[in-house]
Amino acid sequence: MSSGRGHATAAVLIEALPYIRRFWGKTVVVKYGGNAMTDPGLAERFAEDIVLLHSVGIRPVVVHGGGPQIGALMEQLGKKPEFRDGLRVTDAETLDIARMVLVGKVNRDIVSAINVHDPLAVGLSGEDAGLIVAEMQDPALGFVGDVREVNPAIVERLLAENLIPVVSTIGTDLAGQAYNINADTVAGELAGALRAEKVVYLSNVPGLLRDIDDPRSLITEITASEARTLIEKGTVSGGMIPKVQACLAALDRGVPSAHLLDGRIPHVLLLELFTDAGVGTMVIADRNDQDQVGR
Repeated sequence: MSSGRGHATAAVLIEALPYIRRFWGKTVVVKYGGNAMTDPGLAERFAEDIVLLHSVGIRPVVVHGGGPQIGALMEQLGKKPEFRDGLRVTDAETLDIARMVLVGKVNRDIVSAINVHDPLAVGLSGEDAGLIVAEMQDPALGFVGDVREVNPAIVERLLAENLIPVVSTIGTDLAGQAYNINADTVAGELAGALRAEKVVYLSNVPGLLRDIDDPRSLITEITASEARTLIEKGTVSGGMIPKVQACLAALDRGVPSAHLLDGRIPHVLLLELFTDAGVGTMVIADRNDQDQVGR
């Protein structure tokens, strides 16, 4: 190794050390989706990042969706997806497909990718041990659910055993009926129930942009009230609205910070958590509610 490269490596480690100390023993919920999930190379990097977080004493919890994979299987089976206001109408057959994809395919793929490095990951559905109690969101959407309650005991037990929970977002109501639930929403609610230090959302955009057409307009840090104002003004729109609302819900439940990151960047989790500048958008509680939260 050359002297210059060695100095650069040492500088990276020195920069990361205070963050490793600060977050040791803390729970970080990561919502995994977008290109990071469908690109094999990025999926491998993601698994490496999760194992590294665990190795330095952080307690990661992975929450995942699988919308593109559900759509792909529906197409293979000759079933045409139907959407209302951007939400998938989920009849009984579509629900069965969603359960097969989320629980039987995507969840197992993530668990396997992590366990290649260290046998730590355990796959869960929101149906397991009453983790996610759901309720119907809108009868017109069918079996699409909202989170009514989170019972995090099973996740806490796995964390206590030094394992990495990987959660697919199928929940059930009190009668046992299953529902497909938005993974962004579940991540925020679960982070609050676990009293997590952070909740991190990986998607296909750099973070919150003041101008959706200009990546240079990235907002690196924003308060909850400022984020709500951007939604009201229409600056935040489309698929970013549920992500920002999930961030705000997590903050309302006591999570100190929420992060919106571009999952297309290799090792983006490490860059955000362990470097001074960070690479995405950090959403924090209003400054009159808590002291400013550092990255």
